[in-house]
Amino acid sequence: MPPRWPRKPDRRDPAYRRLDDRMNFAMHVAVFAVTNSGLWFFYNLKSITWTWLPLLTASWLLVLLVHLVYISAIADYSEPGNPSKST
Repeated sequence: MPPRWPRKPDRRDPAYRRLDDRMNFAMHVAVFAVTNSGLWFFYNLKSITWTWLPLLTASWLLVLLVHLVYISAIADYSEPGNPSKST
């Protein structure tokens, strides 16, 4: 069951933006896991010589790490017009 938001969703609400960014990251991780596990499964099952697969996985993992760093350290979830107040 998805999380329930206690008030009307508004992208200007810092708490909502933070939750939305974290849910987007969780979806990004899920798509990464499903896609890469499927590709690696067939890679190992059929002994396919996909030389691009390790590069794809490493690149996508790097993008995931950058996404994680952004939402946890860089993103500013303060009130609009008041950058010093952070939630």
